[in-house]
Amino acid sequence: MRLSRSAAARAVAVVLAAIVAVVVIGPGRADAAGSQSSYLVLASDGSSTAQAAQRVTAAGGQIVAAYDQIGVLVVRSAKTSFAKTVSGHGVLAAVTTKGFGTVLADDGVLATVDAATVAAQTHAAGRATDEPLFGLQWNMTQIDVPAAQKVTRGKPSIVVGVLDSGISSTHPDLATQIAKDKSASCLGGVVDTRQSAWSPTASTHGTHVAGIIAAAINGVGVAGVAPGVKVASVKVVDDNGFIYPEAAICGFLWAADHGMQITNNSYFIDPWQFNCRNDPRQRPIWEAVQRALRYSARKGVLNIAAAGNDNYDLAHTLVDSISPDDGSGPVEDRVITNSCLELPAEAPGVVAVSALGIERRKAAYSSYGLGVIDVAAPGGDIHQPDPTAPNIANAVLSTIYDPGTGENGWGYEQGTSMATPHVAGVAALALSANPHLTPGALASLLQRTAEALPCPPGVYDPIPQVPAARATCDGGRGHNGFYGAGEVDALAMVS
Repeated sequence: MRLSRSAAARAVAVVLAAIVAVVVIGPGRADAAGSQSSYLVLASDGSSTAQAAQRVTAAGGQIVAAYDQIGVLVVRSAKTSFAKTVSGHGVLAAVTTKGFGTVLADDGVLATVDAATVAAQTHAAGRATDEPLFGLQWNMTQIDVPAAQKVTRGKPSIVVGVLDSGISSTHPDLATQIAKDKSASCLGGVVDTRQSAWSPTASTHGTHVAGIIAAAINGVGVAGVAPGVKVASVKVVDDNGFIYPEAAICGFLWAADHGMQITNNSYFIDPWQFNCRNDPRQRPIWEAVQRALRYSARKGVLNIAAAGNDNYDLAHTLVDSISPDDGSGPVEDRVITNSCLELPAEAPGVVAVSALGIERRKAAYSSYGLGVIDVAAPGGDIHQPDPTAPNIANAVLSTIYDPGTGENGWGYEQGTSMATPHVAGVAALALSANPHLTPGALASLLQRTAEALPCPPGVYDPIPQVPAARATCDGGRGHNGFYGAGEVDALAMVS
């Protein structure tokens, strides 16, 4: 079934709006005339920026970050002709990143757990199942986490990079779990290792994701999939909710060069959401991100990414009717073909994750696609099992942080953003049990050990009153468009 992006997103949003507080995020950055803009300058040589740097200086640009590992410079210039002037020998391409950001897919906290109830239930910890709120974590038992943790809870030498909006270091379930020496902000493409820089300032998203991966077994709150591993806060989401390419590229390289074996990526790059390689405005972004991901893989990192929350069939042609969505230009209707991919989820070597609900069916919002989705994991769906009686408890419970008040707590969210850290956590357990796994072998193991789930017959209609939530699954039980190889299995990964 082919849907325009606007039709699917708006229809599903109408259903969620009845129970979810909507947060309006402001438009993207707009440079005033004569003010500085950011650029990515790609050197012709993918391992040196020397010649490109000379041309940048001659063209009136200021280099703010040089990534010689992949031949990419982050540059600022007030000259409107900079991209044209810098072109020449040693420069493959130059493109402004103004307007090339996309709002973080943050569904917001659906509900919180009463603090008094949490305090009353706090006790000494032993196992994940002893954590006071574990009884609300249906998602953990669904993928055999308690059984897997009898084999290993993960090793602290394994570090998962959470490329997101920051992690609260004061949260009682996360205070001992953060590798502070490996955490950094990458906003603007420039590394800043101050704790204030990589801490959350506008969103709880990264904190919620981190809790799913590694919340401590400490007698407080919830348990993570891999509470023995560490997470690093790699901040790539700015306070307006945008992920600009230079920040994502910086994040991949920072993780690769600082010993992280896995990264969790619950975001998209580029305001068009789909990056079309035959579009001259986007081709340099595509090339720069590809360089970063290839470098990351060579350094031993497995990158895991969310498929998205728009109920798109990513394997078939669809119409993008709402991009760019950051205010950087007029909205264009674009036919999205195989030359247009969602980054980073559809990039080669990246594990793409779809979301399931409590009934182990595709979440109504989750995007999908045969040959695109690698594995599925619990992301929550308030419409399962009964679409006429939404149940908050069937979203995913994890750690949250309110940047406005500085308060920590626990709350429910749903999305492929929640499914992805389950996969990252399971991968971290497997790597703890077998530290010699390469990124490729680890990705293969995720698929080989996943529990196959069959396509639903006919047209999948998870919310009958919302036609735009319908979808058709291609493929068989062994591998299909909804679930890839199937739902991840933590116990099978460490057995």
